Amino acid sequence: MAVEGETLARLKERFGEETFRETGIVRDRLVKIAIDRKDLFAVCKFLKEELNVEHLTCVTAVDWRDRFESVYHLTSWSRNFMVQINAQIPHDDPHIDSLVPLWNGASVHEREAYDLMGIVYDGHPKLERILLPKDYGFHPLRKEFPQEVDRQYVSRRKIGGGG
Repeated sequence: MAVEGETLARLKERFGEETFRETGIVRDRLVKIAIDRKDLFAVCKFLKEELNVEHLTCVTAVDWRDRFESVYHLTSWSRNFMVQINAQIPHDDPHIDSLVPLWNGASVHEREAYDLMGIVYDGHPKLERILLPKDYGFHPLRKEFPQEVDRQYVSRRKIGGGG
């Protein structure tokens, strides 16, 4: 069995079919799974410790209007494959576990997603804005972000005209 099929089989064996909202092989050496946020840390710990997924390559976030997703790309250099995890998060409670305890490289990615999308990564050692001013009251990648009004706030601060 190819590494993609083996990975999916081991995940389903360990966590059960019901844990996964979606599973699939996107292309050679790329597995995709969609899960609820409550399962993220356990699934990632299993991938790291049991399936040799050594590297967290990227974390990003998506606003689907009815929910958020925190999207993770994980790489196993030793087994030559990747896993994409789409962890679903309710709009009215944008919290998910931080993966910094597993991969320290998640720190900057999670701070960026927090800053731009407003997802709170519970357990992150220093969850604060990384791109925008600390007193900025919005998350500009959310669908609800008022484009014209609040963009001026950042511009005034950049040129030194705002407080």
